[in-house]
Amino acid sequence: MATWADFEVQAPDLARRAQAVLERHKHHVLATLRADGSPRVSGTEAPIGGGQLWFGCMPNSMKGRDLLRDPRFALHGAPLDLELTEFGDARIAGRAIEVSDPDELAAFWRASGHADSSEGGSSMEALVFRCDIEDASLVTVEGDELVIDSWRAGHPPRQVRRK
Repeated sequence: MATWADFEVQAPDLARRAQAVLERHKHHVLATLRADGSPRVSGTEAPIGGGQLWFGCMPNSMKGRDLLRDPRFALHGAPLDLELTEFGDARIAGRAIEVSDPDELAAFWRASGHADSSEGGSSMEALVFRCDIEDASLVTVEGDELVIDSWRAGHPPRQVRRK
């Protein structure tokens, strides 16, 4: 597992491009696991800041309960570029770790743009997670080829092209 900062060091081009996709708009699709093991998809924001990818959710939300019970997740940065030629389709998977440390919470609030105090905190109530990233991929189209750039924590990035 890796932080976003680790991802940036191990696969800088892929991390930069994936971040550009995630930052094009606020809302993404988060997949979690229900108590019975079946998948659940939810909308979420996923800010990047302080070397971390973050999730915040309302207390007692279903996705928050899912992540507390089983931290595995998959995040899909739903593309605005429907042809996948300009930015691509970003996907991140890993484990969400609940955050309670005041410094980490302040880093989340700064990254999310909701900080309302000099310490970077917020008066909003939320369940906050930082992400340990297991793998990431970016799918684009070049001419008649599907290009899949991928990275797994601790391994070099790779690219696969398919016609």
